[in-house]
Amino acid sequence: MDQRNLLLAIVLSVAILVAFQYVFEKMRPVPPPTPAPATATQTAPSTPAPAGASPGVAAPEVIAPATTAGGTAMAPTPETREVALAEQPRVRINTPRLHGSIALKGGRIDDLTLATYHDTVDPKSAEVVLLWPTGTKDPYFAEFGWVAGTAGTKVPGTDTQWSASGGPLTPTSPVTLRWDNGAGLIFTRAISVDENYMFTVRDTVKNTGTTPVNLLPYALISRTGTPPGSSYYISHEGLVGYVGGTVIPSGVITDNDTFAHLTPDKPRNYSSTGGWLGFTDKYWLATLVPDQNATIKAGFRHLVDNGIDRYQADVLGPETTVPAAGTAGATTRLFAGAKEVQLLDAYRDSGIAKFDLAIDWGLYYFLTKPIFLTLQFFYQLLGNFGLAILLLTLIIKLLFFPLANKSYSAMSKMKLLQPEMQKIRERFPEDKARQQQEIMALYKKVGANPLAGCLPIVIQIPVFFSLYKVLFVTIEMRHAPFFGWIHDLSAPDPTSFANLFGLIPFTPPGVLMIGAWPLLMGVTMYLQQKLNPQPVDPVQARMFMLLPIVFTYMLSAFPAGLVIYWAWNNLLSIAQQWTIMHRAGAA
Repeated sequence: MDQRNLLLAIVLSVAILVAFQYVFEKMRPVPPPTPAPATATQTAPSTPAPAGASPGVAAPEVIAPATTAGGTAMAPTPETREVALAEQPRVRINTPRLHGSIALKGGRIDDLTLATYHDTVDPKSAEVVLLWPTGTKDPYFAEFGWVAGTAGTKVPGTDTQWSASGGPLTPTSPVTLRWDNGAGLIFTRAISVDENYMFTVRDTVKNTGTTPVNLLPYALISRTGTPPGSSYYISHEGLVGYVGGTVIPSGVITDNDTFAHLTPDKPRNYSSTGGWLGFTDKYWLATLVPDQNATIKAGFRHLVDNGIDRYQADVLGPETTVPAAGTAGATTRLFAGAKEVQLLDAYRDSGIAKFDLAIDWGLYYFLTKPIFLTLQFFYQLLGNFGLAILLLTLIIKLLFFPLANKSYSAMSKMKLLQPEMQKIRERFPEDKARQQQEIMALYKKVGANPLAGCLPIVIQIPVFFSLYKVLFVTIEMRHAPFFGWIHDLSAPDPTSFANLFGLIPFTPPGVLMIGAWPLLMGVTMYLQQKLNPQPVDPVQARMFMLLPIVFTYMLSAFPAGLVIYWAWNNLLSIAQQWTIMHRAGAA
């Protein structure tokens, strides 16, 4: 019974470990493939009214899809990013952390790359692209403007050609856009940006006429195409925000806030005072931040244009009266950049409630975020996140030192009892019940615990999960090097035994990508297993021998930082366990 319980505990541990990666993420429904139009892909997207606009309020101007001579809707061939950017006048964005431009047609922020982040670990590789202009395959942009509350009022739309003063946009040099509607209203848009990723857009209207005009300010983020990673379970990608007292997503296990769950027939509408909402990727975020004291209507919606999915997050402000010879204005902020922990925490502390939850810390926030903060502190001391992981592992081992000592002492007793247990089985070979009765009496006599061997594995599982989460979702771990061949702790070990770790010019298939660190982890697990009491049952013994192989193969696909943690933890456990068992005469 003792070995059976131990085996069951370890098998359950393995099942828990693989569940996040191989089972739970499959539970999210993945959107079906989008049927491609017969003539390539995408037209300029229309801009529907923000959620909450009343039926009597005119929507922003809509661009109809291109049509053939027969009147059938047809989407033109998508353009390259370079071609789309060159088609219209723009104001350049140039900050220490952002490059891009603002389109004067429509006044959109639709061209952003992240200056300090690159596609690969090579610092000379292309900058990560966040926002894409209209005309490309999957436009992704932010738009601001006004909805007419007074019938017949001409407001700027997606085709409006603004004039600009100033530029390029830098943290110290704002840009001002201007448009005159020719009917007494002059619209001005002042755009500024801080040293990081936060834009501030101030829209004002001057009424030079003799009649008051009612307007409602709006802002939206439009995103075409469903991101390929939006169905992962370990990392939330999709709708994100905090509006109306509701955190989106509401919880990693039960949330339904992925792109797949936002259907065209069920938009999400919220009434809120302040808040924020937008779209999140694994590492990147684009979100609207309205005036935190304003009463707003906010929402998410899913539209389908010519069979192509488009998602929108929008904010509609309160109706404002612009008196004759008077002015009115509204301010909205846009965060478009990397989800850096300290940066989001700083924005939260400056008044954007729960902004730090744009990072998916999961249900175990109370454990996951402290682990990250500890790793970051050690990184600042050591200059390497890999070394920080090693130091964190050592601290954790010290915290659990008394518990582990008791566990290993009990295992020493179990190992010393093995000859006596074998004698009992030989005395009662056909009477299993009597065997168990005699063995339990033996345990009681010497004070041994048959489940003690499970503790070293069980106590590290929560830490394992939390570290896995940290490595997977925090951008600080992205492209963080260790030493030697590990250039990215958040990615699997890139080496493989199949090509002798790079000595043979051969790229193995994915099933054979078992690198040096996973193999080292497997060896340490095997050595630790040899210190444990060995099963008397030969079937159980063979199953135990397979566990290091199973773990080696399974963890070869996990982030290298996690494998390094597990191998180092095993080495520390071996040293502690061998010392205790040697003193007890069981080694």
